[in-house]
Amino acid sequence: MLSEPYLERYADVLLWGLRTARRGRFRKGDVILIQYDHAALRLAELLYDKIIAAGLNPIQRMGLTAGMERSFFGKTGEHRLVFQPPGEKELCSNLHGRIYLHAPDSLTHLKEIDPARIGKVLVARKPLRDILERREQEGVYGWTLCTLPTAELARQARTTPEIYTEQIIRACYLDRDDPVGKWEEIRRNANTIKRWLESLDVSFFQIESAHCDLRIAPGMQRKWAGISGHNIPSFELFVSPDWRGCEGTFYANLPSYRSGNYVEGVRLTFEKGNAVGISAKTGEAFTIRQLAMDRGAKRIGEFSLTDRRFSRIDRFMADTLFDENFGGEHGNCHIAVGNSYTDTFAGDPAAMNGALKKKLGFNESALHWDLVNTEIKTVTAHLSTGKRVVIYENGCFRH
Repeated sequence: MLSEPYLERYADVLLWGLRTARRGRFRKGDVILIQYDHAALRLAELLYDKIIAAGLNPIQRMGLTAGMERSFFGKTGEHRLVFQPPGEKELCSNLHGRIYLHAPDSLTHLKEIDPARIGKVLVARKPLRDILERREQEGVYGWTLCTLPTAELARQARTTPEIYTEQIIRACYLDRDDPVGKWEEIRRNANTIKRWLESLDVSFFQIESAHCDLRIAPGMQRKWAGISGHNIPSFELFVSPDWRGCEGTFYANLPSYRSGNYVEGVRLTFEKGNAVGISAKTGEAFTIRQLAMDRGAKRIGEFSLTDRRFSRIDRFMADTLFDENFGGEHGNCHIAVGNSYTDTFAGDPAAMNGALKKKLGFNESALHWDLVNTEIKTVTAHLSTGKRVVIYENGCFRH
């Protein structure tokens, strides 16, 4: 659905994202994995060519089709759900970069699958994600991803393929002659906001909207992350807080799709860091099962704010990558239940280990589910001095 000129610009932005996301510089001969859905084949070809031209070694791997996923999750025996193909650990241990091109041909094909089976696979694959996380902390691995328009995405977002495609073009600034230059500008502005946020000695944040009243403690040794090249597009600034300091109610007024299930109106009530109240207008039983995936699934792993001055996304896209970066009229706040991001640790990344994670309140889980609120809201930082500073209102940071 994207013409060749737009795909060329998309490839350039993704390579900018990959270089920006990795702390260390890429070297000749580094190994880059391109993972793609079938509908993203042409973009994968363009990236493959550009990676070769840069002196790097691309590896291509097409993802499972909807039919393949349905067969795997529906017919695989319990003991084979946790099977890891030979070479997976070796590949992860030697990757220097990864680009994922998301272009699904179905969002609902796993709706009838027991979520526990999907959760079992996620838990089994977490050690692979841990390997990549360690490599990223060491500065030898980086990743980025994007979404391409498909008829299925447009249908589930209740719009036309043309409108959906135009939203992606605008969101990623592919309508600019120099989209990479625009992304650099946004990144510079975001870095200024992050430095301001990190200058505040915050005891906790108070998020208030029509249906939210939530306190979140950022915790010790935290820094803000975002607009780092990891996601294209990405306008959010986020921190992985100390899960133990989460109290109150969060409401997700934007729907989401997860494991083939449409979920709407999720309301979570937290006490001492755990979600003790879980409800949803649609998909409540599924939501409850997701948050029972493991011990950390009922805890918060991320707190995020998106400034509407950066984001041109103004409609539901049935895709978390876009929905968590919703700009619209009022910006958005989202939390993620489940796994935290250790790249928001302010210390030496190489020092991060399981014991330090536990001590600082970084949550661990096989789940990471972003839940988005786009209501008018005010976010106030309560400082250790007792002073209050409004950091976000009317969809914008106050800096």
